Amino acid sequence: MLTVAHQTQLAHQHVEAALKARPEAKAARKAWKAFATRLEAHFPTLVAELAPLYGARPDFLEFLVDLLSKAFDAWNARPADLQALDVQREKNPRWFQSQKMLGGVCYVDLYAGNLKGLLKQIPYFKELGLTYLHLMPLFKCPDGNSDGGYAVSSYREVNPALGTMADLQTLAAALRAEGISLVLDFIFNHTSDEHAWATGAVAGDPQYADFYYLFPDRTLPDAYDQTVREIFPDQHPGAFSQLPDGRWVWTTFNSFQWDLNYSNPAVFTAMAGEMLAIANLGTEILRMDAVAFVWKRLGTVCENLPEAHTVIRAFSALVRIAAPSMLFKSEAIVHPDDVVKYISPQECQLSYNPLQMALLWNSLATREVNLLQQALEQRHNLDPDTSWVNYVRSHDDIGWTFADEDAIQLGIHGFPHRQFLNRFYVNRFEGSFARGVPFQDNPATGDCRISGTCASLAGIEQGDPLAPARILLLHSVALSTGGMPLIYLGDEVGTPNDTRYLADPAKAGDSRWVHRPARVASLYSQRNKKNSVPGQIYQGLRRMVEVRASLEEFAGGQLTGFRAGSPSVLGYLRGAPSAHVLVLANFSEHPQTCPAVVFSAQPESAVDLLTGETRTLHAGLTLAPYEVLWLDCRAV
Repeated sequence: MLTVAHQTQLAHQHVEAALKARPEAKAARKAWKAFATRLEAHFPTLVAELAPLYGARPDFLEFLVDLLSKAFDAWNARPADLQALDVQREKNPRWFQSQKMLGGVCYVDLYAGNLKGLLKQIPYFKELGLTYLHLMPLFKCPDGNSDGGYAVSSYREVNPALGTMADLQTLAAALRAEGISLVLDFIFNHTSDEHAWATGAVAGDPQYADFYYLFPDRTLPDAYDQTVREIFPDQHPGAFSQLPDGRWVWTTFNSFQWDLNYSNPAVFTAMAGEMLAIANLGTEILRMDAVAFVWKRLGTVCENLPEAHTVIRAFSALVRIAAPSMLFKSEAIVHPDDVVKYISPQECQLSYNPLQMALLWNSLATREVNLLQQALEQRHNLDPDTSWVNYVRSHDDIGWTFADEDAIQLGIHGFPHRQFLNRFYVNRFEGSFARGVPFQDNPATGDCRISGTCASLAGIEQGDPLAPARILLLHSVALSTGGMPLIYLGDEVGTPNDTRYLADPAKAGDSRWVHRPARVASLYSQRNKKNSVPGQIYQGLRRMVEVRASLEEFAGGQLTGFRAGSPSVLGYLRGAPSAHVLVLANFSEHPQTCPAVVFSAQPESAVDLLTGETRTLHAGLTLAPYEVLWLDCRAV
């Protein structure tokens, strides 16, 4: 009986022979040599991931040949400058761990009109300090029902309103020349119902017959609905939508977003081709959308199944062969235990940090840092070859994703606490400074999520003079805890909610558009006026960015918790025990005193790196409302 290693070796020989025989490989000997070297290095990993999914099929070897033929074609077409970047990043695989990394995210049309307009914003991005720019979905999608671009009709075409593929490549090259990595979405759980694969499946094209989950009646949908949860109950009950011809299709999110069937290896191959084409545009990081949902199994919740991880790791192994400088960033807004399962050098090297984001807002509302301190000490540190992407808010809603088992350790009961947070942030709680909007408000279950810009949730809308300090406090934690900080562009100048979405029938039913405002030129024009609200926020943020970039203690992702002796003050150390920065943050609108005893192992005094002021520690320390301190406790 052949061992797995021997079977893999034979499979490699078969695939390599088939690929070498192709005219494309013979005509591009230099490209083939580089490809073959990486194929030899990563083929065992690729096969180890794909075999559990498709290895029992009699056409497994043919599937591998077809898949790797697409990979070689992508490598052969990969621009020379990207191949050079591949070599550079392979030599420095932790490049994203630099303290100089700073991310920004925006919608192209809302921020700059189109791709050519965004090109003109590069000088501002450099001014802000960005080294990473995530452009929200920009590929072709239906008019109206597009879920903000997350219903893709073609991965090979840019939305015509934004420009062309040539415009996108020009922008990617210009960003790369300025040291800014382009980040795009890989929407691989589903496509638009207008995608050629979907229309082919409906029409009975045998090539696409099994690309989606289509059912003749409700028998299987009813069985699946017994265990799967409703993601957007306002859009449709359960996980399925009915077609005009009476059939049912799996639609986890919206009726116009059809889930792909990854149990069909042709789907994997087809999506791999789209992924590598996106890589060759100049994409350096792929945001892996909706990772939790990509595999289905009857009798389960159809979320976070082991096969979902296997699919992503297989994609990652293929990227190591054909576009090795590109990284994956997971988008998994699920239980914290499940979030970390997607993070590894072999799967997603980067991951959003939804727990930290949610607990930042929790701490602002409660004026207590207990849950956030616990999370930093117990759930923050990752494999050193991976990183969090820390953010204050995103294009999506805010959901309270803390673990109930963590909360109960602190005497906090999850359900009523979430209800309090919902009331607080949609201004249904007396004394709240927030002006958020409910998203998917479900009176029957008490479930609700929160929409709103950082400014409106922090008090800008009602003219609260403490709002700029709250905004800086939140961003200070994202910048200093370890990982890559991400700014939703507009938040750096205090952009408030934009209710104009209500006048657009295509957007009016989705309150998340309230926190996707257009770029407000008047706010940006005030960013250098220190006495203005935009200036207070922007100048304070820029100071943090500059200080962070200058200190190696802020590189990487490791931190050590520091109990500050006040329920409202968050504390942690960055750097080695003998050479660290002590960060303290007061989440209260009242002064908070940290007793002398907590500083017994710290120097007698330390300089606040943000202000240059020397603060005495051994006699205790009082922080002003919402004050942040980055104390230099490095050995001199």
